[in-house]
Amino acid sequence: MSLRRTNHCFSKIKYELEQSVDKHSKKLVASNIELFLNYCVRFYDRQFITRDHANRGILERLETLLNDFFASEKSQQVGLPSVAYCANELNLSANYFGDLIKKETGKSATEYIHLKLIETAKAKIFDTNKSVSEVAYELGFKYPQHFTRLFKQHVGMTPLEYRNSLN
Repeated sequence: MSLRRTNHCFSKIKYELEQSVDKHSKKLVASNIELFLNYCVRFYDRQFITRDHANRGILERLETLLNDFFASEKSQQVGLPSVAYCANELNLSANYFGDLIKKETGKSATEYIHLKLIETAKAKIFDTNKSVSEVAYELGFKYPQHFTRLFKQHVGMTPLEYRNSLN
């Protein structure tokens, strides 16, 4: 948003507030505030378009972050990775991070994290030496039932059914 447009909006608002001459002044002030906010939204949305290359870099860093998270014992120590955790690790605000993931992938940040979790879970379930409960705890779930529910929502079958379908 150009400084000239911003100043113009504020000048019109200031004029109407100082020269409140008729019944239309409040409506004109509200209209100019709305115009200013629309410029703000436009500017906010444009940053996702103009920073396309940087955004892909953030997605790659998120992939690495989640891979490292699930490969380490961090999930057993702190639980499941949250949107706030990922955003903080990437030095972004949670709201900006959520908007960026949505614009780049079409999925919410939570959905994206869950998909990565399911992808990791599928690989771990393949190891038949571990029970489904052990896999759930390794991934950071406090209760294996929550893991089973999430897995079934995404895959359409329970983790045990999935394991059996691989054989």
